[in-house]
Amino acid sequence: MTPGPKPARYDGLADWYDEHNAAAADDNRDPLLELLGSGGGLCLDLGCGTGQNLQTLRTTGRTVIGLEYSADQLRLARPRTARGEALVQADAATLPFAEAVFSTVAALWLSTDVDDFAAVLREAARVLCPSGVLAYYGVHPCFNGPHTEGRVDGGRVVHPTYRAVGWHPPAPWWGEGGIRHRLGMRHLPLADLLNSFTAAGLTITRTVEPRTDPVPWVLALRAEKR
Repeated sequence: MTPGPKPARYDGLADWYDEHNAAAADDNRDPLLELLGSGGGLCLDLGCGTGQNLQTLRTTGRTVIGLEYSADQLRLARPRTARGEALVQADAATLPFAEAVFSTVAALWLSTDVDDFAAVLREAARVLCPSGVLAYYGVHPCFNGPHTEGRVDGGRVVHPTYRAVGWHPPAPWWGEGGIRHRLGMRHLPLADLLNSFTAAGLTITRTVEPRTDPVPWVLALRAEKR
C-alpha cells in the first residue's frame, strides 16, 4: 500500500498560532528587515505559515511567493497577499519550481519544523539565482531548543541533550502553552546547522544574534549562492 501524504503539523492550530505568534512577529520585524536589506525580484517565503512576515518581506521591494505545507495556515495567509503575489501548498524539501527563479529565499523559523533541514536548504539553493540571497532567521541552536530551560533573569540552563539531533517531544522544563509544547520541535546542533549551508553550496556572509536578550535565543544568517 502506498502511504498517503504526511499530515501537516499545524493543521487545526492555525488560528491559535496566528494569535499566539503575532507579538513575536512584530518584535522580529526590524531585525529581519536589517538582515534582508532592500532588494527586488521574486522572494520565496519558505514555510510562510499564516503570512505574518509577508508584509515585512514586501516592504524590502521584493515580490513575495509564499510556500506552506499546511492548508490551515494558508487559509489565514491568503488575505495577507498583495497583487502579483501567490501562495503555494507544497513540501519545502521538494519545491515545485524550476532552477534559479528566485533572487531571495527567506527561511524564517523553519529549522525546528522540517524533518530534513539540509534537504530544504539544497532545494532552496537550487531555486536561487546565482548571487541570490538566503536569509535564515530562527532559533539559536545553542540557547533555544529542547535542551534549554529559560530563567527569569534571562539566563539559560543547558541540559545534556544538546547533541541529540532529531525530533523532541515536550520536555518537563518547556513552558506550557507555547508552540513547542503543543507541537514538539526538531533540533539541530550549531555545527549541523552551519554545515547544512555549506553542503547546499551557500556561503554565509553575515551572522547576527539579534535583539537585546541577555542570552541570545535568535540566530540570523545571510548567505549567498556563488
